[in-house]
Amino acid sequence: MLARHREHESCAGCHNRFDSLGLVFENYGPIGERRSLDLGNRPVSIEATFPDGTTGSGLQGLQNYLRANRESEFDENLCRKLLAFALGRSLILSDDLLVEEMLVKLKKADYRFSVLVESIVKSRQFLTKRRKKTMAQN
Repeated sequence: MLARHREHESCAGCHNRFDSLGLVFENYGPIGERRSLDLGNRPVSIEATFPDGTTGSGLQGLQNYLRANRESEFDENLCRKLLAFALGRSLILSDDLLVEEMLVKLKKADYRFSVLVESIVKSRQFLTKRRKKTMAQN
C-alpha cells in the first residue's frame, strides 16, 4: 500500500520522506506491544530505506541514520518541543537563545536529559510564565 502511495506524484513527496521513519517501528503494535505479525496476520518487515538512500533495520537502524545524518536537527527539535511543553505555549523568537543554551549544555553534559530539564526550570521563561486560571479560580 505504501509503495502505491509513493507511485502517485501527489503522495510521493511526503511518503518518500517519512515512510522509512515509520516502517522501522512496524514490529510494535497499536498499543506498543512487540509483534512479528501485523493486524492482518502477515509478517512485519522493519527494513527501511532512509531519505539519503541508506538502509537500516528497526530502531537501531533509525538511530544509526539519525546519528550519522540528522543529529543536530534531532537535538534542536527535542529542545524546542520540551521547552514548548514546559512553558505551555508555542515558542517565540526570544526563546531561541534559551534553545541554543540548552543545546550547548546538552552536548557538554554528554546528552544527559536532566540537563535539559534543569535548563528549563531555571530559565526566565519558566520562572515568569503565567499560570492558566482553572475553573475553580474563576
